[in-house]
Amino acid sequence: MKKIFLLALSALLLQFSNGQVVVDRSKKPKAGPAPIITIKDPVIYNFSNGMTVLVVENHKLPKVSASLIIDAGPIKEGEKAGVMDLMGSMLGEGTKTMSKAQFDEAVDIIGADVNLYSGGGSASALTRYFEKALSYMSEGLKNPSFPQASLDKLKQQTITGLKNTEKSATAISARVSNALSFGKNSAMGEFTTEQSVKGITLADIQQAYKSFITPSRSYLTFVGDITPATAKLLAEKYFGKWTGTKLPVPSMPEAKNLNKTEIDFVDVPTAVQAEMNVGNLVNNPMNSSDYHALLLANRILGGGADAKLFMNLREKHGFTYGSYSSIGSGRFQSLFKASAAVRTDKADSAVAEIIHEILNMRDGKITQEELDNAKAIYNGSFALGMEDPSRSAQYASNILINSLPKDFYRTYLQKINALTIEDVKRVSKNYFNENNSRVIIVGNGSKILPALLRLGYPIRKFDKYAEPVVDAPREVNVNESAKTTDKVSAFSIVEDYLKALGGKEELKKVKSVNMAIALEMMGRSFEGTEKHMNPNKQAVELKMGTMTVFKESFNGTTGYQMQGAQKKDMTMEKIKEMNDEKGVIPQLYYTSADYKMDYVGAGTLNSEATYRLKVTMPSGKVSVQQYSAKTGLLLQEETTTKVGDQDVPVTILYADYRKEGNVMFPHSITRSTGEQELALKINSIKINEGVTEDDFK
Repeated sequence: MKKIFLLALSALLLQFSNGQVVVDRSKKPKAGPAPIITIKDPVIYNFSNGMTVLVVENHKLPKVSASLIIDAGPIKEGEKAGVMDLMGSMLGEGTKTMSKAQFDEAVDIIGADVNLYSGGGSASALTRYFEKALSYMSEGLKNPSFPQASLDKLKQQTITGLKNTEKSATAISARVSNALSFGKNSAMGEFTTEQSVKGITLADIQQAYKSFITPSRSYLTFVGDITPATAKLLAEKYFGKWTGTKLPVPSMPEAKNLNKTEIDFVDVPTAVQAEMNVGNLVNNPMNSSDYHALLLANRILGGGADAKLFMNLREKHGFTYGSYSSIGSGRFQSLFKASAAVRTDKADSAVAEIIHEILNMRDGKITQEELDNAKAIYNGSFALGMEDPSRSAQYASNILINSLPKDFYRTYLQKINALTIEDVKRVSKNYFNENNSRVIIVGNGSKILPALLRLGYPIRKFDKYAEPVVDAPREVNVNESAKTTDKVSAFSIVEDYLKALGGKEELKKVKSVNMAIALEMMGRSFEGTEKHMNPNKQAVELKMGTMTVFKESFNGTTGYQMQGAQKKDMTMEKIKEMNDEKGVIPQLYYTSADYKMDYVGAGTLNSEATYRLKVTMPSGKVSVQQYSAKTGLLLQEETTTKVGDQDVPVTILYADYRKEGNVMFPHSITRSTGEQELALKINSIKINEGVTEDDFK
């Protein structure tokens, strides 16, 4: 049964309705010139135990801060995943000379802020109390007591926290994304579980401390009301004689991107929306010539509420409260991700739009205004950040850790502002992938998975811990005889459908059909005719009373559409789609080399068991069809239609099959696109009667 004209008609209606909306957006004011950045170099001291001390002198406020960063890099924890976080928490549970309560009280008395964690520590206080605060930080790092009772308490708190996020789509998405991208057995891909936490002992905590809390490859930074000479004396006093394990230069084996884009799905039936991200692995070291251009490209794509993703998925389509992108940087492999939490019924559409915007970046569809706005944001945020004295110290340690040129931050804005649209296009093409991306979706599978099939990507299922899920064979009763899905093929689905319609021999006798149709649309009633003739000629005319309101005709080579008095010739793309259906009964041709068919599993539709068939048409368009496991008849089709330059998802329901002559035809066809629904009723069908070549002129 033909239905292409429904796609065309709805697309025209969507274009018409969209054209009625006039959006008046005031232009943003032009950005001013980039600020001139002056950064004072810190004073640097190197200690024999491997510690580097950096001092940024600033006497504006009577306050001093110190932070210690231990550059251990990514740490693989294996079956003890979570041990580093627990060890970091245990550092705050008291020292060999003070209990936790005594330690916390001593810090509070001087109004200081002291923090200890697995990667180092920090201390901040008024100048007069700073040495005392630094001594507490030193004591906590060098002489922790590690009481067993505290470990038991912290383990239980960690397990409770894990249980609280057990059904969180956001938490599951983050965990599965890293695990699948980097590998579950890598430092970047492993994750903490209840089982791994239960297996952590006090000996494990002590070993982690011994291995990674050390002055080796550490950076102690002082910022504030202190002279370099005083800072050096304090560093020598509290850390100069500290010894520990010598850390190697951090490294991490690289993971590989997929050979072909796929969807990795995690079914969380209780999820109220779909959590998704689309991305790929990247290498983006800070000393790369592409670094600044990549930052700008990410800002344009998804760096804020004025970026492409946000304006598309939220402002234009209303799929989500917000959609953003991020790109990692530094010495180690990282991820580029475009993400959103979207309405369940729009998950497939959101994926399509995210990929559409990635392709726009790769194709250089970037306006000068978008480029200028992104630069202005970097200019402003960079200058604002420099008001924090600690920022220059952070920059100094970054230069040392990442082997950056000394003027890296002084020339930062110069490099940002020198970038062109071609620069952004180039890095987008090199780093933002669409052919080997990983699309990770967490949500309600029963509502999301059927629609995802229309996108044409392979779908793999995983549980919430990134373990593959294999669907068990499912039995379906067909005419009181058992038939299992593992015996079903794309070929058998089509054969059963043709048999259900009346058999191949009868169907081959159908050279043309002439149908009287009625349509309810936008609160109005229309009547008309729909005619088809082999091999692929088709025409439809809709009238309201005696007035023709819509007409479409295709003679197998060229065609046109008319809406009222406006006539428009079919585009080449439209003609390719019209040629997707090679006859009155399209399924008769599905087994030819022009089509690609895949059986994609059993399903249900309105409580009726179905078989799902994915058909890739000669034009490349994908159609996912559901056939009744009991009758063999086509019940639903999911595909897309073009509205402007957008692919809009379409669902078509077929019902009320009745015999006309020796052939079954559906007499009710309902087509839905978002909020719009077209209900077509077929009042009569004439086979091989009332259709001539003139009908397609």
